[in-house]
Amino acid sequence: MNIPLRRASMLCALMLFALLVNVTYIQGFTTARLNADPRNHRVLISRFEHPRGKILTHDGKVMAASRRTKDPSYSYRRAYPDGNLYATVTGHSSLYATTGLERAEDAALNGSDPKVRVRALVTDGISEGADVRTTIEERVQRAAYEGLAATGRRGAAVALDPSTGAILAMVSYPSYDPNLYTTFDPAKLTEIDALLQADPGQPLLNRALNQNYPPGSTFKVVTSAAALNSGAYASASAVDAPSSLLLPGTSTYLRNAGGHPCGNGHPPLAYAFQISCNTAFAAMGLDMGQDTLRQQAEAFGFNDDTLTVPMPVSMSVYPSGLDQAQTAMSAIGQYDDRATPLQIAMLSAAVANGGALMRPYLVEEVRLPDGSVIDTAEPSQWRSAMRAREAAQLTTMMVDVTQQGGTGTAAALPGVVVAAKTGTAENVRGAQDHALLTAFAPADSPQVAVGVVVERSGSGGDVAAPIARRIMQAVLT
Repeated sequence: MNIPLRRASMLCALMLFALLVNVTYIQGFTTARLNADPRNHRVLISRFEHPRGKILTHDGKVMAASRRTKDPSYSYRRAYPDGNLYATVTGHSSLYATTGLERAEDAALNGSDPKVRVRALVTDGISEGADVRTTIEERVQRAAYEGLAATGRRGAAVALDPSTGAILAMVSYPSYDPNLYTTFDPAKLTEIDALLQADPGQPLLNRALNQNYPPGSTFKVVTSAAALNSGAYASASAVDAPSSLLLPGTSTYLRNAGGHPCGNGHPPLAYAFQISCNTAFAAMGLDMGQDTLRQQAEAFGFNDDTLTVPMPVSMSVYPSGLDQAQTAMSAIGQYDDRATPLQIAMLSAAVANGGALMRPYLVEEVRLPDGSVIDTAEPSQWRSAMRAREAAQLTTMMVDVTQQGGTGTAAALPGVVVAAKTGTAENVRGAQDHALLTAFAPADSPQVAVGVVVERSGSGGDVAAPIARRIMQAVLT
């Protein structure tokens, strides 16, 4: 072989080797990046070649499903039969993104989960997603949604089964229609998303899981639990409850709602809880100290950013580094205390379950198209908030709230003993207070625990309590 030909052969061999190395690198190390590239329309198209699994309520109603299209590029389109009602749960699956349960359970729904893929390999080879059956009860979800909608205010409501942690209802209001996101027109999709993102009502925000509010007097459940757990207080113990309390280190006086006195100034703890005396609980907070309050708050789930249901839950916060005045305000759910509506429901759930807080969850089971179940929920305890004896005392105190003379009579149900705690949380200066309520029923055999928050609407006993009553009634009837 002459020298020029040999050099050309070596150059071709080198170029072939470089090509093989590059192909190997692309296939072995950059697949994920290429698949995630929004310019890769083949990946987008492939997501809609096969139907995603259904998302179902606990009683089998379809919340999300795939429908055949006549589009030459996209074979299936996502459909949400009652879009606004379940949007807080389902989220949406669009051309470019998924949210809510569509995102959290995407692998099972699109069939890429190994358990789902194995089924396709050993049977007909058809790649179909698995169905996800949730813990949501249709009538309970509807009661929560309609109750919030009737106020015309922004807010959220969560209902739990206190014995398992199953989420029976989860609503954020205002909601949106996920069907708006199922268009395959990129320009229209961008326009829709921009409109919803700019909406002052923030319909895309899941307030139930990802919005923190000052818990107001619902936090007195935590302060009461700390007091009872300490052994220094019982429900019959007399507590200091002056008509006004000078906050240490300040010239500011804390007063009760409406400036009213709290009994004779030394009422039983149960009475101070029933009529929600601010000065009594602020004084108890000063007596116990911030560390005791924080420890008790964390026993209820505050200051933990690891919770998923399976969607991630924003952390509820009990602050640190407080001075005495801030400690007093934190004991009544103000200063920098923050809680999600889910956390508000978990306060009652823990008390209702004898002090054992179960881990909240939204997915009951994952089922393959052939009917076989590949995953099922296993309820588990997440926290121990208090001992059963103290939980029983606190239950009695919460029942008094819904009785004559209490702040939560609007949450009472005929023939059912309801336990509750109202909250009216101060908002930014010049804005109306948030209305909150945490409750469970029946008090002697709990089946449901509820957390309700209605933004800038006034008293928890007037606004949040009727919504909670509506939700509990839907569970119990």
